[in-house]
Amino acid sequence: MRNILEKIGNMIINFVDWFYFPFLQFLPREIFRYAATGGANTLLDISLYFIFYRFVIKMQIVDLGFIAISPHIAAFLIVFPITFTTGFFLAKYVTFTSSELKGRIQLFRYLLTVGGSILLNYIFLKFFVEYCGLYATLSKFITTMLVIIYSYMAQRYFTFKTGKKLPAAQNHS
Repeated sequence: MRNILEKIGNMIINFVDWFYFPFLQFLPREIFRYAATGGANTLLDISLYFIFYRFVIKMQIVDLGFIAISPHIAAFLIVFPITFTTGFFLAKYVTFTSSELKGRIQLFRYLLTVGGSILLNYIFLKFFVEYCGLYATLSKFITTMLVIIYSYMAQRYFTFKTGKKLPAAQNHS
């Protein structure tokens, strides 16, 4: 299974890198791959959400007998495991390929990172809309930019640990 995922990852890398040349001078390859795969996974997430919300759940409350779930939350709960999985595999096999951490450690850390992203989305949206009085759409845009920065840094330096730390002597200069 791992060989198949690595081959698929290499095919995706070749495809994504084909578009990299115009960005070569001002964007590191890892950030470009992160943006490309993250953008693709976000499009998948939104598309699946729309399909499940509109055509599977049919915008109806999902009654499980012991709990009733609103349609927008039900669609999120169905789609989240799918795009969580694709996001992890894209990060592992396309973006952060130089990570030497074991896969189960990466997966656990990825879960923590995504949990942090969800929490930050909630906190920033509440802050910008309710305390700063900004429009919800503008708040969502600002929040998304901040969460993307957090997510990249957390994945690079924690989840997949591919970022290089400066030697102690360089930290003070």
